[in-house]
Amino acid sequence: MSESVIADFVASFNSEVSSRPEPVKGRILLSEKRLVLAADEGKVTIPLSSVFDVAVGHVPKGLGEFFSSTVTVAFDRHGDRLVAAVEADDDKIEKFTTVLFKAILNGTDMTVKHPARVGGRVTGEEFAPAKLFLRPGTVRFTRQDGQVDVRLATVSGFDRLTREISGTDQAVLAVRHMPNGKAMTTLAATDSARKMSILGRYLRLEYSDLMSELEDVALSEEQIRTLVAIYSTGPAISLPAVLDMESSQVTMVLNDLQSDELVVDSEEGPQLTPKGRVVVSNHLEDVNA
Repeated sequence: MSESVIADFVASFNSEVSSRPEPVKGRILLSEKRLVLAADEGKVTIPLSSVFDVAVGHVPKGLGEFFSSTVTVAFDRHGDRLVAAVEADDDKIEKFTTVLFKAILNGTDMTVKHPARVGGRVTGEEFAPAKLFLRPGTVRFTRQDGQVDVRLATVSGFDRLTREISGTDQAVLAVRHMPNGKAMTTLAATDSARKMSILGRYLRLEYSDLMSELEDVALSEEQIRTLVAIYSTGPAISLPAVLDMESSQVTMVLNDLQSDELVVDSEEGPQLTPKGRVVVSNHLEDVNA
């Protein structure tokens, strides 16, 4: 490759381009423009501009049942939609995934409204041009008036919406997050449907990690009641009165919830973390089912 290589490691891979029944071992080279899968039998070159999806941990049928920790790249070639899968140890796959998303998404032209909502209040902010950059644990939108950082650990959910921007309807990604314990929504759009889809995939990966962490959290009835009370009431409401519990007992429950990273202290009192909001949402869905 004539351009600078930003990732170079040995791994197993397969691709629909080669149509081999089993993966082979070779070099994985990534630059800011292309991904190259090179083995003794030949190489597969994938321009990053042709990539329309990146999936972690999923291998399509037909590429072999020999993969474990993987990244699957879907791309266009001469009008055909093809996939390639790369397998390595967990650490390599994690690092490669991050670098790959950065190579595809960094510098993307975006239009951002921030904040679009604070709590339940719609703000008067307008969409403004921005550049997208991925940073460790953060999605950064750089605007003329500064930068907007969305820390992935604070994301509680997202939706795909349609909004009118500059007179035309565009697909918009609505990201709900909680900087400093305060619920906020940021809207982001781009003219590239391909990059919008990949950005959504990147955020879903982080969200799935959050959900997997919750599988190990076991809560008592008192803890669930406390989470729901924090979700349903304002900062001026007395939790002991709402829960009909002694103040010391509520404090003990809150301490346990903070240890599980479900609640955080703020100037306005206890607030749900993104993990806490997911727990409450799941509980309310179970109750209303």
